[in-house]
Amino acid sequence: MSERRIGIIVNGATGRMGTTQHMANLLAIAREGGLPLRNGDRLVPDLLLVGRDAERLGALAAAHGNQRWTVDLAEALAGPDSIFMDCAATGDRPTRVRQAIAAGKHIHIEKPTAPTVAEAMELARLAQAAGVKHGVIQDKLFLPGFGKLLFVRNSGFLGRILSIRIEAGSWIFDGTVQEGQRPSWNYKKGEGGGLALDMMAHWRYMVDRLAAPITDVCAAMATAIPERVDEAGQRYTVDVEDTSHALLRLEGGGVGVITNSWATRIRREDTMLVQIDGVLGSAVASRQRCFTQAAVNTPEAFHGGGRPGGMDFMAQWQEVPETLPVKNPFRQCWEAFLRHVAEDAPYVPTLVEGAKAVQLADMAYRSVAERRWVSLPTLAL
Repeated sequence: MSERRIGIIVNGATGRMGTTQHMANLLAIAREGGLPLRNGDRLVPDLLLVGRDAERLGALAAAHGNQRWTVDLAEALAGPDSIFMDCAATGDRPTRVRQAIAAGKHIHIEKPTAPTVAEAMELARLAQAAGVKHGVIQDKLFLPGFGKLLFVRNSGFLGRILSIRIEAGSWIFDGTVQEGQRPSWNYKKGEGGGLALDMMAHWRYMVDRLAAPITDVCAAMATAIPERVDEAGQRYTVDVEDTSHALLRLEGGGVGVITNSWATRIRREDTMLVQIDGVLGSAVASRQRCFTQAAVNTPEAFHGGGRPGGMDFMAQWQEVPETLPVKNPFRQCWEAFLRHVAEDAPYVPTLVEGAKAVQLADMAYRSVAERRWVSLPTLAL
């Protein structure tokens, strides 16, 4: 057994995702002696942190074991590190990824991979032509509840799938009294903001893998809070949507509904809830828990005059037990990609899958603009 070090450039390291998800989980793998590979070797991440603020970046690097750092992305890309992770703001991501591909780096980036599907597919083709490994983060399916939901779906428990319903979102403060929980660039079109562009990237892979591939979309969007206050205390105009609703048609005849908003208050178990109904059974999952109800155990919902008969509908569902290992979703994404790079293990969410996620947002925006159903063309290299 030998130790193999692999250099990873984390661009956007001082951002929330860069620090708490990517850096933290890569360092955890390193602290544990590296990722075990099939041949007995251990692959140890060696991080190079990249950001724009030298003071913040230096302090972050020092606080986490004196990691390497630089504010010069070109310098980082010219070095020997093997993997480029981009988790900085979406708007300039295509430019940064093109530079990394040209430098021969393997590409593992946050979603959305680009602001438009044309740019996203260009990145996928460039990476493929350059012969580098490439992938996009798809973390939600690794959350305990949704992992159980995927397990239930793959077991055949649901039978033929009829529908999938996603309810997601929360109230994001506008910054006037309480600080907003999302960065201001999320609300600016020129910086890659927009709820649909951000979250449709999740909904595409979740619907495709939990239910069936999406074939058509019909959407409606709105800007509920038109003015907000940014991190510097300055007011700005929101020029993107913060609320999105979508109807979906799925392969095989199923349908889907997505209700997603940054301007809604929660009265449900979690900020995200997914329900799938099938002929043989149904399943509903939050980020942590999953419940099922089989067809043979489905009671009559109403008695006499259409009024509920004093039934406890929640108690009629059975919780899926903790049979799967629980590990941070981003760590699971990283472990899979590191094995993809080190030993050519399969990796499902390539940059083509990332482009499919952007495509759903693109087609939803077109649906809103043209006020009609829009089909999703097949994407392939």
